[in-house]
Amino acid sequence: MKIGFLVNPIAGMGGRVGLRGTDDVLEEAVKLGATPVAPLRGVEFLKMLKEEGLAQKVQLVTCPADMGENETKSAGLDAEILSMNVDAGTTAQDTKKAVELMVERKVDLILFVGGDGTARDILDALTSSNVTPVLGIPSGVKMYSGIFAINPSDAVMVVKAFIDGEAQLIDFEIIDADEEAIRDDHFHIKLYGFLKGPFLSMRIQGSKQVSPETLDEHENQKAVARFIVEDMSPEAFYILGPGTTVKCVADVLGVEKTLLGVDVYSKKGVTMNVNEEGILRVIDDWRNAWILVSPIGKQGILFGRGNQQISPKIIRLVGREKIIVLATKGKIQSIEERVLRVDTGDEEVDEMLRGYMKVATDYREWRLLEIR
Repeated sequence: MKIGFLVNPIAGMGGRVGLRGTDDVLEEAVKLGATPVAPLRGVEFLKMLKEEGLAQKVQLVTCPADMGENETKSAGLDAEILSMNVDAGTTAQDTKKAVELMVERKVDLILFVGGDGTARDILDALTSSNVTPVLGIPSGVKMYSGIFAINPSDAVMVVKAFIDGEAQLIDFEIIDADEEAIRDDHFHIKLYGFLKGPFLSMRIQGSKQVSPETLDEHENQKAVARFIVEDMSPEAFYILGPGTTVKCVADVLGVEKTLLGVDVYSKKGVTMNVNEEGILRVIDDWRNAWILVSPIGKQGILFGRGNQQISPKIIRLVGREKIIVLATKGKIQSIEERVLRVDTGDEEVDEMLRGYMKVATDYREWRLLEIR
């Protein structure tokens, strides 16, 4: 089986530095100290592919330099390198060119390491008559599209099922998110199109589901928020994750909060829109620091999508026992098998988080959910 493998080397660099994306802000991300994420995730995937004995079953077709060649070499794998020029600063045109060449080589599956922007570029490059299936290995900031595996390990399992003929091919929604609007704290997404890809239950994240703007949903959010605020310590630091449910907590407290950013609340007030460095700078007592976070609707992902500012280092400093999960009953109902997921980019931290955790679902009401 012939598999195309491409890496968007700049994908995800805007996450920990708090830019809510990387489109058009790469230079700013680098100035803030961002480092490449996608190449490491690509190598992680390829090494696991090799460990599972799948590398010998496929012929890899990849791009030069950091778009795939370097990653395959780092994983100790051989690959056919496409004949194309790749400069230091890769562009959407590089991705589209790579896809066109992979289609010419008649690959059976296109694997890409990137985010929603990379998925949109691939969709643009595939003609309506081409049905080459696609699978995303997550390395972006938000990843609202449904084409992604939960993490590199799950991507390997999907590829295995695809090779064995056990994965169903379905159409996945590709979401177009306006990153400039998101950086201005306005949530604006729309359906961009569909890509066909292999589906394996509990291994694919699915598209983000936007919280319904209904009275029942809002009242449920307020009830959860009142419950949490009643038990908050006036001496503690609270890292507030993105989303409407956590913002409701700020509303009950009577303080401002960004809708799509990460903020830190304490008796001194709110430090808004912080990145990883900002969180580390603001909190001076980690024994009394808490994280408030809500999973993404339908996807059920708790860490690793849109809140990378709450990095593995931050999670270690806070500790699992001081993570407060909030979710409305409607959001929980939307999540496949009512199981939450984590994809922090650090397997040790992911393993630390796995197991059962209490979730506040209403006023003085907890529900025990599994994190995998």
